Order: sequence, then structure tokens, then C-alpha cells
Amino acid sequence: MGRKKVYEVTLSQAEHDHLKNLVSTGVAKARHLTHARILLKASEGWTDEQIREALDVGQATVGRIRKRYAEEGLEGALHRRPPRRQYARKIDGQTEAHLIALVCGEAPAGYARWSLRLLSERLVTLEAVEIESVSHETVRQTLKKTNLNLGRINSG
Repeated sequence: MGRKKVYEVTLSQAEHDHLKNLVSTGVAKARHLTHARILLKASEGWTDEQIREALDVGQATVGRIRKRYAEEGLEGALHRRPPRRQYARKIDGQTEAHLIALVCGEAPAGYARWSLRLLSERLVTLEAVEIESVSHETVRQTLKKTNLNLGRINSG
């Protein structure tokens, strides 16, 4: 089994002062403060195990912060990366219009009202809509945007 690589943390005086100031004021997010404390302890020569016990964080967290400091610098170690994944919308405007028309129409035979799962199944089977699959959660989020309420009974 290979030996784990330990990334060395050597802070410049300016970085050290910045982290000390960040920790002493305590006005940053808790995650940033914890990451700052990890970097300060690591630069003082503490082992990952000592840092983990002193700060009550996981071993992987200490290693990850050391690695991010080595690869991305101080800002990369303190702040989270924005997500890289791009989420493609399954329901576009035309599909949303068909969904709203379904909701406003009569429920299928044997049902008192539309459920989210019924709507997602019916939306997939519509010929006017070209969609292979859609989850009931996507239907819920779309309907929430439009302020429609499936459970509300109109009392006139």
C-alpha cells in the first residue's frame, strides 16, 4: 500500500498575519475560520492527527486543506470552489405550459386530483412534448414557481 502524500504548509508572514487576524476577529464564516486554524497549525509543524484532535475535524478535511493550499494558494484553501457541474433544465417553457394545462384540467378517471407522480407520467406520454423522463420532484419545483397548489380546493 502506498504512503499518503503530506503537503507542506509554509505560510509567508503576510499570510500568517492575515490568518491570525481572521481567527482573532471571528467575524468570518465558521468554515473559513476552521480552515484558517488548520493552516496555522500546519505551518507550525503540527501533524494531521494533532490538528484533527485539536480542532475536532476529520482527517480528510485536514489533508484536503493542506492539498488545496499547496495547489491553489491561501484563497483556494479558505474558500470553497463554486460547483463546476452544469444543470440542464428538463422542462422548458413549452413543456411547462403543457404541464400547467394538465394541472388545470380534470384529473384522470379514478383519481380525485392530480398527484405529482401522475403529472410526471402523463407529461412523458404526451405527444406534443418531447421529453424522455421527468421526475415528480422536477414537476413539483416547476409548479412551485407558478404558485399552483394541487391540494387547494377552490371554495368559490
